[in-house]
Amino acid sequence: MAKAKTYYFCQECGYQSSSWLGRCPECGKFGTFAEEVVKAESGKRRVEGEKLQSVPKRIQEVSYSETVRIPTHCGEFDRVLGGGIVPGSLLLLGGEPGIGKSTLLLQTALAVTDRKLLYVSGEESEQQIKMRADRLVGSGECVVGSTEQQGLKSGQVLPTTHYPLSTELYVVSETVTQRIFEHVDAVKPELLIVDSIQTITTEDIDSPAGSVSQIRQCTAEFQHYAKQTGVPVLLIGHITKDGTLAGPKVMEHIVDAVLQFEGDRNYGYRILRALKNRFGSTAEIGIFEMQGNGLREVPNPSEFLLSQRDETLSGAAVAATLEGARPMFIEVQSLVSSAVYGTPQRNANGFDMRRLSMLLAVLEKRCGFKLGAKDVFLNIAGGMKVNDPAIDLAVACAVLSSNVDIPVSPRYCFAAELGLSGEVRPVSRVEQRIAEADRLGFEKIFISKYNVRSIDTKRYGIEIVPVSVIEEAFRALFA
Repeated sequence: MAKAKTYYFCQECGYQSSSWLGRCPECGKFGTFAEEVVKAESGKRRVEGEKLQSVPKRIQEVSYSETVRIPTHCGEFDRVLGGGIVPGSLLLLGGEPGIGKSTLLLQTALAVTDRKLLYVSGEESEQQIKMRADRLVGSGECVVGSTEQQGLKSGQVLPTTHYPLSTELYVVSETVTQRIFEHVDAVKPELLIVDSIQTITTEDIDSPAGSVSQIRQCTAEFQHYAKQTGVPVLLIGHITKDGTLAGPKVMEHIVDAVLQFEGDRNYGYRILRALKNRFGSTAEIGIFEMQGNGLREVPNPSEFLLSQRDETLSGAAVAATLEGARPMFIEVQSLVSSAVYGTPQRNANGFDMRRLSMLLAVLEKRCGFKLGAKDVFLNIAGGMKVNDPAIDLAVACAVLSSNVDIPVSPRYCFAAELGLSGEVRPVSRVEQRIAEADRLGFEKIFISKYNVRSIDTKRYGIEIVPVSVIEEAFRALFA
């Protein structure tokens, strides 16, 4: 019989200790240790002469075939995954409560009609899942896929680009891994979805659901199943108060991809990011819009990142940024006013506060604007968080526009980085930014003159304005 042992685990990072500690030596947090009962497994050593299943090979002897990914029929989801779901992979999707994690994976399961799927829920009953599925496709619209895709009512003809309610989707409400794998053996799915990992437990450990040891052990069991059978497993995970995935960091190391579903409830838009992806890039993002009948793809993010207004107001400039290989145009809004209190305020939403302070110092030193005695507020429209240095020129022009109260034309856009000496530095993939600006109908794009040397300006219908220092951009805009 295996003996049960008591250990203390840090609820933040998963550090294990045989006694209680007030401060975790791994993450430095205080009061995070909790007592958990762990049942030690009785392992046995390999008998001499027993043949090993794994044999070391030279790297030249290892053969492999090109992996065929499983398409989710959702362009934004496939973009973040790197082209689809890799067989045998283990994916973790995290996000705030009510952000749409279960809706996204259920829509994906409903769209994949050519494969058998098993949806395991530890939070909802089968009736609740059926009600949500009817809401997604029974209303006459199925927003999985492109914006034009619609579902079917009874008697309608199936177009080639539409996806009806899948008949190969099985649902079960279960929380114990041993019984889950019994259902898996009976159904033999080609894709397994578990909602959520914090509600799943294993009989090998006596600790409650959601504890560090339970999450770690259950994740390891699903990983073993995925690698042994080649069936991809999608896990839904909760997040903590500070926005990180709940559970130990070791869970993020076990899975193959960590996806973050985030967004602002006030806007209705959701952004899917890849924090870790062993089979693709982590720079890609997917954008969705939450509607009454599910999530709709947003193939053109600029449609909500650019405000539609009739009047031209000061303090706004359009920046051409890149998220992975996707060009996006965002509106940078700024407000400069006289400081009411002794210390001027600096506030940025969606932009690095320290970088804003640096840009303000450059404008005051190189352009002569006395911004040290004024309040400066900056906002990225749409609730986006941007780290691309190519929006520096747009931020500077928006601040200067608000300071002199002269509007910048909404048909102008900017794509350049600013240096500490006031020079306008080149950015990467400027041709993609110019081509997208030309497609969206912008009249002018301001870039660094060092980028112009490597591109053919005659290919584009948009006017390309090269600038070398910030003073040139200021004179071109405000004369």
